[in-house]
Parts: sequence; C-alpha cells; structure tokens
Amino acid sequence: MKQKPDLSFWKLWNLSFGFFGVQIAYALQSANISSIFHTIGADPHDLSYFWILPPLMGMLVQPIVGTLSDKTWTRFGRRIPYLFIGATLAVIVMCLLPNAGSFGMTVKMALAFGVFALMLLDTSLNMAMQPFKMMVGDMVNEKQKGKAYSIQSLLCNAGSVVGFLFPFIFTWIGVKNVAPKGVVPDSVIWSFYVGAFILILCVIYTTMKVREWPPKEYREYNPVNEEKKDSANWITLLMRAPKNFWRVSLVQFFCWAALLYMWSYVVGAVAETVWHTDNPETEAYQTARNWTGVLYAVQALSSVVWASIIPRFSNMKIAYSVSILLGALGFLLIPFCHDQHLQFLPFILIGCVWAAMLSCPFTLVTNALQGYGHMGAYLGLFNCAICLPQIIAAACGGFLFGLVGGTQSAMMYVAAALLVVGSCSVFLIKDKHQETAA
Repeated sequence: MKQKPDLSFWKLWNLSFGFFGVQIAYALQSANISSIFHTIGADPHDLSYFWILPPLMGMLVQPIVGTLSDKTWTRFGRRIPYLFIGATLAVIVMCLLPNAGSFGMTVKMALAFGVFALMLLDTSLNMAMQPFKMMVGDMVNEKQKGKAYSIQSLLCNAGSVVGFLFPFIFTWIGVKNVAPKGVVPDSVIWSFYVGAFILILCVIYTTMKVREWPPKEYREYNPVNEEKKDSANWITLLMRAPKNFWRVSLVQFFCWAALLYMWSYVVGAVAETVWHTDNPETEAYQTARNWTGVLYAVQALSSVVWASIIPRFSNMKIAYSVSILLGALGFLLIPFCHDQHLQFLPFILIGCVWAAMLSCPFTLVTNALQGYGHMGAYLGLFNCAICLPQIIAAACGGFLFGLVGGTQSAMMYVAAALLVVGSCSVFLIKDKHQETAA
C-alpha cells in the first residue's frame, strides 16, 4: 500500500474551499426558514414540521451521491461533477425560495410552493456538500485528516458568519426589513441572491483547483480488503461497519435533534425573551430575526476559536463530551438572557458543540473506516446519523411544543436535555486500537 502524500496547506484549503459557499447557503436556510414560513402564514405549532424536509432529503441524497461517485470517473473527477451539478441547482432555487410570498398566491399555495422549493434546495445542497467530505477521505492521509477537517470546519464557520449576517447587513445599509403581510422582507430576499452568487463562484474555484486521483492512482492509495471490495449493497455495508460507526452515530442522534430545535424555534425564543413578541408582522419580530442572525454569527466565531482548542485535549472523547455539555448550558441560558447583548453568552457556548460536531465525528469515523473501502457510500450512510434524528425531532416537535407550555423559549430546555444525553453517550466510543468490526 502506498502512503498518501502529505499535502500542502493550500492543497488542503482548495479541497474544501467550496464548502465556504455551500455553508453560506445553509446558514441562510438555518437562520431564515422558520421565519420565512412564519411570515408567509404558518402556525408556530407547525414550524418544526417544515424541518422534516431538509434532513429527509439529506438522508436520501447523500448515500446515493456517495455510492454513485464511488463508481464514477470523468475527466473532471469522481466527486466534483456531483458538486457542480448540486451547486448549480441550488443557485436557481435560492433565487426562488424567499419569493414564495411574493407571487400573489393564497397562503396555502405560498406555503406549498415554499415547501417544494425547500425540498429542491436541500436536495441540491446535499449533493454539493457531500463531495467535500469524500475528497478529504479519498486524498488526505490519516496524519493530516484532523487538519483537513479543521480547515473544512474553519471555512464552514466563516461561511456561516457571512450567511447569518447578510440580513442584518442589508437592513443596516437601508434595504427594507419589513414587508406587507405574507411577504418576505427584501433584506432576506437579497441575502439569498448574493449567497447564491458567492456559492457558484466558490464551487468554480474548487473545480478549477482540485485534481482528483484517476482510478488506478486512487486504488494505490486506498487499498480495499478483498473480502469487502465487492459488497456495495448498503445493508451489507452497514452490517460490516466498524462499531465506532454506530457509537458515533448514537452521539450524533442526540446532538442533531437538539440543533433541529434551535433552528426551528430560536428566532421565536429570542423574540419572546428579548422583544416580548411572537407576531411576525411586527417590526420587533423582524428585528429579533435579524439579531438572531448576529447571534448565529457569534456562535460560528466561537466555533472557530473552540475548534483550535479541541486538538489541545489529550483525549478526543473528553473534548467531544465537554463541548456537548457546554452547548447544553448555552441552550439552558437562552430563556434567561433578556438583554439582546447578553444573548451572546449562550451562543458562544453553543459554538463549542457546533465545533465538535463538525470535526470530531468525521475524524473518528473516517479513521475507523480505513481498509473498509466504499468511503463515499459509508460517509453517505453516516449522514443518516445527522438526518434521521432531525426527522424524528421535527416530527415530534409539535407534540413537545405543546407539552412544554406552547412557547418557543421552552423548546430550548428540550434541546439542552438532548445534549446532556449525547455528552454521556460519547463514552461508549472506543479508541481505534480497541475497535473490532461489528
């Protein structure tokens, strides 16, 4: 087996640079989808249901992209064609989605159009995102993999900061932040337009700068156990997956369920806690939406800082567990911070769990998968550990919303409880040298 060569910083950077643009799109979606649907006319009790689509499309699309790209080779590469197609479709949909309330349709028709556009957006973004994770698994040696995913995390958070701040910035420069009933404000619409433009530029850059290994060279660096190389069936792959694949997936379940409730309810929670309103027609609510974007940016910046601290822990499991607990504390504090600037504190803490979720799981899983082959398929299947908990959480959101009192602030307590369980689950993960195949 040939050892994968060390890559320069800029080669590692180029492998993941397009992630910056993809994450701007995800940030715009995460920060604005609930408020967009609420503005169009959705009931707060139903907000979590709209969040079933994003993870559902991820769970369907990413394993397919991973499996197909494992078998693909073109002169442009094996992963990059999927990246480019997904990004192109995402750009089109990003220009349509925020206009769901602007076409003179009834509330039901506008919501249906928004749901359809959201489904297409998530399909395309998942198609664009997965290749970046797979290219690191394909081309980066084990020694540099942590660094590669750290760079990916840095670009991810930088893109998040930009996407989260766009509506706030556009409002600050004079773009309208309020609109007629049922219509999304121009500050949000223009944020999606500019985010789409940056996304396609970033993907073009990655396409031009990255040269994937051709099949023969790829096989020299990524040998596959003879007993496993012909088993491409997903069920067979899951049966042969290493135990850490499942243990990390369990931790992911609780973490991503918690994050789903943040994306669904945190705009309303901040509006209720700081501005004492839950009416999307008021300027106070739209101000709370913009400020939540600033808080998300604080979270992303905190994540960048914490990502540089995580490698200083001598034990990754301890780092992972502590990070998740800090995030739980952040969610607990949100309903108690009645000043808008005091809200920085909980989001700084939430940034810690976000940093860990972006780096620790993929490092643990890709290291465990060495020699198993089908890296793209496995990472696509591992994405189910991100998507499935969000689907379950979204489906249960309406019931839990009523159970905890019918306020969006109270859903932050539910998110905190999930993270505490996730933190405890980290200690089920074994070190690589202790791991045996399932």
